[in-house]
Amino acid sequence: MDEDSARRQGWRGSGSTRLEALVDAAFAFAVTLLVISADRIPDSMHSLLLALKQVPAFAASFALLSLFWYAHVRWSRRYRIDSVVATLLSLLLVFLVLVYVFPLRLLMGSFFAWITGGWLPMPLTDAVGPQQIAFMFVFYGFAFTSMSACVGGLYLLAWRRRDDLRLSAAEAGEAAGEIASYLFFCVVGLLSALVAALLPADARPWQAGIPGFLYFLLSFTGLVHVLGRRLGLRRLAAVAEPAGA
Repeated sequence: MDEDSARRQGWRGSGSTRLEALVDAAFAFAVTLLVISADRIPDSMHSLLLALKQVPAFAASFALLSLFWYAHVRWSRRYRIDSVVATLLSLLLVFLVLVYVFPLRLLMGSFFAWITGGWLPMPLTDAVGPQQIAFMFVFYGFAFTSMSACVGGLYLLAWRRRDDLRLSAAEAGEAAGEIASYLFFCVVGLLSALVAALLPADARPWQAGIPGFLYFLLSFTGLVHVLGRRLGLRRLAAVAEPAGA
C-alpha cells in the first residue's frame, strides 16, 4: 500500500516493524496447524470426504484467528506505538494464539460433530458428552477473553496516549469504540465460561450447547462500538470544554 492510501485510512505507516512481522508469523504458523488434513494427503474417496467434512470446523477456527490477527494489524497501522507495554501485550497475544490453536480446533470439531449428530467427524477418540463439551467451553471462554483483553489493552494504550499521538477527535473516538467492542468480547467470553462451569453433571445435550450459542451475542458488537465511540467523543468534548472556556 502506498503512503497516500495509508494516509487516507488514517494509518501511520505502510511498512512492518519486527514486532508486527513476529505477530504475522505466529498467526500464519497457527493457521498451518489448523489445516484440514495435516497428517497426510487423502489417498481415497473416503479419506477425501472425511477431510472435506472438517472444513466447517477449520473455517470457524480460521475466521476467529483472522479476527484477532486483523485487529492487531489495524491497531499497528493506526497508532504505531513502540513501548514496553505495547510490546508485552503483542507478545502475550502471540503466546495465547500458539497455546490456543489446538484446543480451538478440538472444540470447533467437537461442537460441529455434536450439533450434526456425528455426521461431521469427531476429532477426539474418546467419548465426548455434555460434561466434556462444557469443559472445553470453559477453556475456550477464558482463552477468548484473554486474547480480547490483549487487543483491548492495545487500544486502551492508544486512547491514553492520544495527545502524544496527536489523534484527531474521530481517531480517538474510534479507539474508544474499539475498547468498548473488546470489553464486550471479554464479557461474552466470561459469560459463556461461567454458564459452562455451572452446568449440572447430568446436563442434557441441548444445555451443553448454550455456552456456544451465547457467542451469537457478538452480533451486537457493532452497536457496542457505536456507543463506545459516542462516549469517547463526549469524554473528549467534556475535557476540551473547560480549556475552551
